[in-house]
Amino acid sequence: MDVSARISSKGQLTIPKAVREALGLEQGDDVVFRIADGRVELVRLPNLLELAGSVEPAASRRGVPLDAARRRAWGEHGRARR
Repeated sequence: MDVSARISSKGQLTIPKAVREALGLEQGDDVVFRIADGRVELVRLPNLLELAGSVEPAASRRGVPLDAARRRAWGEHGRARR
């Protein structure tokens, strides 16, 4: 799909409706411009809440209360930085 747009005098660009619809972009969404070889790729960043539950916890972490998991994670993080 080729869609054109014009950059304003302030360097602003309105993402055309066809592009927003194709990427599922809505008001408040975050995007990234990836630049490589003289080209730009516009990518919608996922909402982290949408990713919740998409990765299954390790067997050793299943059934652990959230408080305990946080304490363990911060404890491991602290040891790794020393």
